[in-house]
Amino acid sequence: MRPEKHFGRIILFIFILISIQKKAYSQGCSDAGFCTMGAMRPNQNFGVKNTIKLRSVEVLQYAAYTKFKDLIMSSLVDINVGIGKRGSAQVKLPYTYVSGSLGKTQGMGDISYSYTYAILAKNNYQILATLGGKIPTNGADKYSSDNRPLPMYYQTSLGTFDGIAGLSFLTRNWLIATGFQHAFNANQNEFRWSVWQGSDMQAQALRYPPSWNLKRGNDVMLRIERNFRSTKWNGYLGLLTIYRINKDVISNSETTTIQVNGSSGAAVNALSGIGYRFSTKVTLKGMFAYKLTSRVTNPDGLSREWVSTLSLEFKF
Repeated sequence: MRPEKHFGRIILFIFILISIQKKAYSQGCSDAGFCTMGAMRPNQNFGVKNTIKLRSVEVLQYAAYTKFKDLIMSSLVDINVGIGKRGSAQVKLPYTYVSGSLGKTQGMGDISYSYTYAILAKNNYQILATLGGKIPTNGADKYSSDNRPLPMYYQTSLGTFDGIAGLSFLTRNWLIATGFQHAFNANQNEFRWSVWQGSDMQAQALRYPPSWNLKRGNDVMLRIERNFRSTKWNGYLGLLTIYRINKDVISNSETTTIQVNGSSGAAVNALSGIGYRFSTKVTLKGMFAYKLTSRVTNPDGLSREWVSTLSLEFKF
């Protein structure tokens, strides 16, 4: 295919991305990362001869906006390597930048790792299972320029070691996936309202939920997705529900903790995405998400008003 034809399709792809993103503004989703791991990831390929990708590297740019008008940008490398005929190992390496009224932060995000195995690979459906986890790159303890602890919305890491498990049922047109995530420890975040008293930014700081030594509750997710495929193009529409089973726990003094009311319950998100395959080895993808319902409060900082991603995947 001539280069100018590829160029035209790239321009069309980016135009669609921007158009849908504008419509999704002031909506959004929340996710501690496990919704894009292994069997739980969106827009999975279906094919008995290609149950698990042998090798791929995906370079992704993530952009999101919070209800407090914080801008979150993350650049991510997603590496997949086949293990045997039915297995695949995945590692995700993000670098995150946050800008908001209380300051700016940047740094390595949490490292995700997982192993996925095709339990069944039939002609008309597949069942995949995933086990994995997340490794923190810091204690979620970044400070402002005047040395005050920042809320979780500004942290590049959740500050916890997490365990993750998931299962998916996949056909050519449908994906149904579920997953579970557990944080094994409390983080080292020190944000509470008292430390911002007397600051010029005290009023802005009081809008954020306290997250001192946050211990996140357990999450269960359910993804339902309808895929539309052609030779070069593909798209999908879906719903993603993340249910926090138990309330988050934070410190309210040096020796006592409390459960955070309103931090449990469901966050339901509508998703859409498109992709264009230049060849068997190169694919351009876009994803868009907006929130339908959310929890009352998010001490973990994972609530988003809108989310969009643009990525390029290389298979080899």
